Amino acid sequence: MERMDPRYLGPTFFIDSDQPSIIEKSIELSQSVSKEREKGIRIFFFVRDEIRYNAFSPRSTDDLYRASRILERKEGYCVQKAVLLVALARASGIPARLRFADIRAHLTPHEFVEKRGSNFFPFHGLADLYIEGRWVRATPTYDREYCAKAGVALVEFDGRQDAMLPAYALDGRLNVEYVLDRGFFDDLPLEDIRRNSSSWKYMT
Repeated sequence: MERMDPRYLGPTFFIDSDQPSIIEKSIELSQSVSKEREKGIRIFFFVRDEIRYNAFSPRSTDDLYRASRILERKEGYCVQKAVLLVALARASGIPARLRFADIRAHLTPHEFVEKRGSNFFPFHGLADLYIEGRWVRATPTYDREYCAKAGVALVEFDGRQDAMLPAYALDGRLNVEYVLDRGFFDDLPLEDIRRNSSSWKYMT
């Protein structure tokens, strides 16, 4: 078991796990549960399904990336949802950190690809949760309704196996390719994300 860095339990500007709304929600989700794995599962499914996935979620200001604002808005894109997952995990006592990967999303709508110029997405956001002595990857991006419309399987999380976006859609078409693992971060590297984001260029 590796020695745990205290940074993965404390609040930051974006992962504001000390905010009352985040603490209250983490307590609500952890009620009657003592094991960290069950807490992590409950938090994951809350962020996956109760925070609506919106690829066009507002992101023009730093404040819109703070976990408490994402919880308040009840929607976000992959990075915002990962930030909230990490914050709720830390508030419940589970060490957590952000992880980023470059992906190619083959089922991205044609009009979206035309606007961006590519189906390549740098800095796709997910989370690492430290459960039962090991880091587990958790990807809460797509909610249940979105998956039904897109024809892709829901990402399931059991607290033991990495939960990643599926490589193929339910009809067999190629869905997501993981191109590059950018590693993990104790807080959101927002300026790096903006410098590499086509979305940032056209949304601002």
